[in-house]
Amino acid sequence: MKLKITLTKSPIAALPQHRATVAAIGLKKVGQYVIRPDNACVRGQIFAVKHMVKVEEIEQ
Repeated sequence: MKLKITLTKSPIAALPQHRATVAAIGLKKVGQYVIRPDNACVRGQIFAVKHMVKVEEIEQ
């Protein structure tokens, strides 16, 4: 299973570590999405910035 992670809120006014987490996920612009594997590392990153992203589970 994979996760589709969409950036819904701008990280400009966020904490520096939240900005770094969004960049580590691979998101740059609001509305952009990335497909990532569903594992503990990615889930931890999502949990840290859950107020700025939308997550959908997809089958591939």
